[in-house]
Amino acid sequence: MNTFLLSFNIRVALILVFSFFQISNIFSQNTLSGIVVDKANNPINGASIVVKQLNKGSVSGANGNFKITDLASKTYTVIVSFIGYETLKEEVSVLKNSTQTFTLLTNSILAKEVVVTSTRVSKKTPISYSEINKKEIEDRNLGQDLPILMSYMPSVVTTSDAGAGVGYTGIRVRGSDAQRVNVTVNGIPLNDSESSGVFWVNMPDFASSVEDIQLQRGVGTSTNGSASFGASLNIKTNDVVLKPSAEVNVSSGSFNTNKIMGMFSTGKFANNWEFNGRISKINSDGYIDRAKSDLSSYYFSGSFSSGNTFIKALSFGGKEVTYQSWNGASAYDIETYGRTFNSAGAKYDESWNVIGYYDNEVDNYKQDHNQLHITQVFSNNVSANISLHYTKGQGYYEQYKQGAEFKKYGMQNVVIGNETIETTNLIRRKWLDNDFYGAIANFQYNTQNLNVVVGGGANKYIGDHFGNVIWAQYASNSEIKHEYYNNTGTKIDANLFAKATYSFNNGLNVFADVQGRFINYKMTDKADWYKMNDEFNFFNPKAGLSYEFNNQNIIFASYSIAHKEPNRTDYESAIDNSTAMPKEEKLQDVEVGYRLNSDKISFNTNFYYMYYTNQLVLTGELDDVGNTIRKNSGKSYRSGIELDLNYTPVSWFAWRPNFTFSQNKNIGFNTTENDKIENLGDTKISYSPEIVATNMFVVKPVKGLYLNVISKYVGKQFMTNTEAEESELDAYFVTDFNATYKVPKFSETVNLEANLLLNNVLNAEYASNGYMWGKTAYYYPQAGFNFLVGLKLKIM
Repeated sequence: MNTFLLSFNIRVALILVFSFFQISNIFSQNTLSGIVVDKANNPINGASIVVKQLNKGSVSGANGNFKITDLASKTYTVIVSFIGYETLKEEVSVLKNSTQTFTLLTNSILAKEVVVTSTRVSKKTPISYSEINKKEIEDRNLGQDLPILMSYMPSVVTTSDAGAGVGYTGIRVRGSDAQRVNVTVNGIPLNDSESSGVFWVNMPDFASSVEDIQLQRGVGTSTNGSASFGASLNIKTNDVVLKPSAEVNVSSGSFNTNKIMGMFSTGKFANNWEFNGRISKINSDGYIDRAKSDLSSYYFSGSFSSGNTFIKALSFGGKEVTYQSWNGASAYDIETYGRTFNSAGAKYDESWNVIGYYDNEVDNYKQDHNQLHITQVFSNNVSANISLHYTKGQGYYEQYKQGAEFKKYGMQNVVIGNETIETTNLIRRKWLDNDFYGAIANFQYNTQNLNVVVGGGANKYIGDHFGNVIWAQYASNSEIKHEYYNNTGTKIDANLFAKATYSFNNGLNVFADVQGRFINYKMTDKADWYKMNDEFNFFNPKAGLSYEFNNQNIIFASYSIAHKEPNRTDYESAIDNSTAMPKEEKLQDVEVGYRLNSDKISFNTNFYYMYYTNQLVLTGELDDVGNTIRKNSGKSYRSGIELDLNYTPVSWFAWRPNFTFSQNKNIGFNTTENDKIENLGDTKISYSPEIVATNMFVVKPVKGLYLNVISKYVGKQFMTNTEAEESELDAYFVTDFNATYKVPKFSETVNLEANLLLNNVLNAEYASNGYMWGKTAYYYPQAGFNFLVGLKLKIM
């Protein structure tokens, strides 16, 4: 561990903590106290009472009593909730000694929260996290993918292959690539079992069906699916809607981008049932040449509640056809052909000048997700949930290959007269046909001081990979749809976890979390080339403390261990290059932080130190189908400070900046050049900028009008771990503008809302991502100034 860096960062964190500690007393004036009861006037123990504007509150005691201190003299929205009861929202005027009785009505529809709470954290949990609610998503959701809508969150960097946020998009958190971010939807694993990545393009407009998102940075709490090695992203889909509604959204903008979406809900009927659904269609030409996207998606859910039983079934999915744009462009390409140059499908003459393009160089894939959640509330303290899931994916990408060698495609050389022809132009399709299914379950026990969750899951993935030659200039000995490879990946992933938080009456909270993860992954190949069978048994403990000085101030610290297995590309790369098989990775994560929530200020800061053994770092290279290449780097670390502020001095204005300052280093990094090993000392980890900062100004000048200016700065980064000058990716700064106007009193039953999104208003020329091919750097240029406008009509 770099002792100096650790000491320096801790001192800075402590200075920030104590500098902001006294702010909490500025607005402290009054107390809200009272009791929470049921319809029969029985006290409810463990109910949550939250002041919405301040995001702070209390929990009712054994007699239903609660107290919230340090409140200004004003009217607040107070939200009272408890499993098995309807959430109560009530406007309360707080004076010097205000008392209030809140009566909750039984409604097991809220038992659905158990579906996701097993993977969520709260302000008492000693883990760094941020959240986005439905309203924040809706204001910017005009057709761009979900990662782009999350780009202003702390430590987040996003990119778009097509340059405008539609099509293939990616996300990194704290410099960790998407393969290291655990993603769940309602607690169900979303990461692809073999690549560990999430392909958001398969879920177009999924943001329209999202209720909220919680991003846990670092190891986070135990969850299902792949290991969290940089962050975990917990997505909750739409809540049950109590009243019937219908909604239509349309948007249009730059690069012929268009979206149309229709959504409905039956509302709750017959006291037990509710159905809702959505269909969406998105088209875009993309900023990059020919980077077209033809996307369609759906979401349907139905729920049933009776007594203390809640059942929810949902199905969602999408179909995408995108012209490939993952090749990037070199500096020469950009200078010669322009920033929008796309080499995918290019045809070349003998001097390698582009003479045309293949018109169907597309990615064509369909994926369907099905989930069934059953929740039972046994008492005010005990509940359980079991979830079943099945995902089906099938599709291919099609490529024109010029000068392909016959032997690589299992075909014989062609002899014409005295001439032997060893290569041919051909068109290939690389297929993936996969099934992913399993079950997860959790059991929760809650009292005023103790929260216990015990859970786990077992999932199986079967992925068939095969390739066909559908046309060749010289057919050789091939047949129709000549198959040149066929292999299968099978992965079984099971886990068990138990976690508990105990709250002492003096404000101290103790958190413990243990997980066992058990993996078997094997690859079988008809040609016995990609053949492998590997097993892993991981033990991942976590522990931490948090201390509440009062309702406004919390400090926390935690230590976590996580392990992660290699992915399919790691194994394939080792086999192709006859190198050592990749090793498992280990991460030790230390988090120390402070949270402040007062009337006008919400402030979070934390120091992190993530120490890796055998971290699989990006080399900056891609394989022949666009997958990133990684290699074990020995020892490395990521260390930094994150700051996140929400300051609302008046009701119509808010300032929301966040900053991440970090160092990300390989320790004693070795490289091989001309079969000679060279130690480069400590080098910067690839794709890890030292500064990531966002600034947001929110203005509400008149009723119904919402204006938002967002600026993002990402510091320079390297695309290799050798800090080679040619691999440097320049820093960039972009500013977006977002406006939402809700027409006041348009109708008692109809809401009309208009949205405007201006991206990159300063027309910055920048590349958000890239890679190295040998000594040549390739970049993904992003669009200059562009816009989207939208109109939403909702009938209730």
